[in-house]
Amino acid sequence: MAKSWYILMSFTGYEGKIERTIRAQLEKGELDPSIITDVKVPVEEIVEVKDGKTKTRKDKFLPGYIMVEMDLPEIGWKATCSTLRRIQGVGGFVGTNPNERPRPISSAEAKNLLMKTGDIKGEKVVKVKTNCNIGDFVKITDGAFKGFSGNIEEVNAEKDKLIVNVQIFGRATPVEVNLNQVEKA
Repeated sequence: MAKSWYILMSFTGYEGKIERTIRAQLEKGELDPSIITDVKVPVEEIVEVKDGKTKTRKDKFLPGYIMVEMDLPEIGWKATCSTLRRIQGVGGFVGTNPNERPRPISSAEAKNLLMKTGDIKGEKVVKVKTNCNIGDFVKITDGAFKGFSGNIEEVNAEKDKLIVNVQIFGRATPVEVNLNQVEKA
C-alpha cells in the first residue's frame, strides 16, 4: 500500500509530547520506520500586529490532533496501531473503532493541511491577527499610502485586507491595504 496521512486524536496539550514519544519509539525500534514515515503536529504561523509591532508565533490549528504518515500493511497493521493507541494521551484514530483498520485522510485534505503548515512548497498560509474594527482610526505605516490616516470602512480577515477611508487632495478616498500595513492611531 502507498503512504497516506492518518489523524490521531489526543488530549489537548499532549500533542508535542506524543509526537516526541512516537519519534523516540521509532529510534528505539519499538515502531517500524518503514511503516511510520513522518509525524507532525499541525501548526500555523500567526503574525500579530499590536501597537505597531509585529510579532510572529506558531499556533496549533488542530488542537487535539496529530498527523501520522504511514505505509500501513494489510497484514500486521494491528500491532502498529495498538502501539500508537497505547501512548499516554492518545485517544485513537479519527473515524474508526479500536478494532478497525484506520482510514487515511484524502490526499487533497493532506495537501491542504500541509500547505497550511508550510510543509509543502507553494503558497505558505500566514494568518495575520489584528485588533482592528470597522470605524477605528488607523495610520498607514507601509506601502504606497504610507503616512496617511483614516477610518476603517471594511475588514476582510480572510484576505488580511482593510479598506481605509483616507483624505487625498481634500477628498475621502477608500484605499485597500494589508492588515500588517496599519497601526491604530
